Amino acid sequence: MKFKKKKNFNLFEADSLIYLNPSLKSSKGVLKLFSFIGPAFLVAIGYMDPGNWSTDLQGGAQFGYKLIYILLMSNLMAIFLQYLAAKLGVVKELDLAQATCLMYPKLFKIGLYILAELSIIATDIAEIIGMSIGLNLLFGIPEIWGLVIAIADTFIFLFLVRLGIRVLEAFFLVIIATILGCFVYMIFLSKPNTVEVLTGFIPTQLSANALYISLGIIGATVMPHNLYLHSSLVQTRVYERTEQSIKKALKFNLIDSIIALNFAFFINAAILILAASTFFNTIYQNVAGLHQAHSLLDPILGSSMAGILFAIALIAAGQSSSITGTLSGQIVMEGFINLKIKPWQRRLFTRLLAAIPTIFIVLYFGEEKIEEILVFSQVFLSIQLALTIIPLIHFVSLKKYMADYAISKFQRTIAWIIASVLLYLNLHLVFNTLFSEGAFNWLYLLLALLYIFFLVFSFVYPLKANRLKTH
Repeated sequence: MKFKKKKNFNLFEADSLIYLNPSLKSSKGVLKLFSFIGPAFLVAIGYMDPGNWSTDLQGGAQFGYKLIYILLMSNLMAIFLQYLAAKLGVVKELDLAQATCLMYPKLFKIGLYILAELSIIATDIAEIIGMSIGLNLLFGIPEIWGLVIAIADTFIFLFLVRLGIRVLEAFFLVIIATILGCFVYMIFLSKPNTVEVLTGFIPTQLSANALYISLGIIGATVMPHNLYLHSSLVQTRVYERTEQSIKKALKFNLIDSIIALNFAFFINAAILILAASTFFNTIYQNVAGLHQAHSLLDPILGSSMAGILFAIALIAAGQSSSITGTLSGQIVMEGFINLKIKPWQRRLFTRLLAAIPTIFIVLYFGEEKIEEILVFSQVFLSIQLALTIIPLIHFVSLKKYMADYAISKFQRTIAWIIASVLLYLNLHLVFNTLFSEGAFNWLYLLLALLYIFFLVFSFVYPLKANRLKTH
């Protein structure tokens, strides 16, 4: 049987698509599921990038196990939102950038595109910083040179993409297993208190400092660019477009998301637990940096391998997550402004926009500022997140586009609750920053008003245009 060429697919060349049994009927359930396993693992690697490390380390060191429930809440949000993104890709064969362009006027789309690019740059900043720190910890390479070396990983990215989607998915699975193995060993050495770990799953009221770190955790866990990425990656599976096959594809992609993102949750929880059991309520409670954590792990845990494994896992996380950021950038660029460039060119474009300002800041302010940049990049991702999920929720709710596959009223309620929680946290941070003592200025006020305008317009416009039908 001949398959139709995908008109809207814009991530890989046609020979990287995976052609399945047309109706998904003949192969056994496990084999059919295996055919769909993979896209969420590429997405999951972005949920454990170096930005997560910094926020998780700070959360564990300063607040013990108290913020584990924030990680769990973030993971549940991520699974649900990634499912919506996957549903968009499976049902409509559109990625989120393309779908967003169908709903909003031109000028607003340009604004959303710029913000999406900034979030991808913020992601890449975290990744090159993490990789440069890892190279410094493992080989003693100065961080400024580590940032330069990080630019050259374009060639690794190009090589992996040319091998095809299945090889890329397998590569990420190995990376996730490597990172998880490193932290399982270090947790075994740290011997955390099991009862205290379990109490961390109980929600508690957050202080101002804990809220800031929590927002960073959410921004590092539920990442905006991953929603664009997932909606495109699910289209690498090609099969006959029947109602039965689409429903099976949705089911298998949900399972893929649950498995992959729970791996990411275990790794993030492992980092927080390691920090809590090692540094909390000690003289090292204020250890917030990756450098400090690395230098203290060996003497505290009593193993020379702890620091080495920490550095290896950090390099692996930085290198692999930078690839997913580049793929997302390609999707955003093609989806919003229909500009198609070669993957290595997009890789170099993203990396230079992230590396040049980072190198400048490090040269001007010193390497001690590198950790602050890392955490702030994750908070920015959380601020951008609402402007990504509002269009996503609107589109998958539209009977006009999704027909019978539009999400139910119950699912819409859950989706808007998630959006409301994120929006509340984001606005809380914006106004805390705006009106904190000594921080107010007119530029901050202008940026805050502009942010609120984007939020309101992204929510109201589809409703006012009578495009959202509630049934």
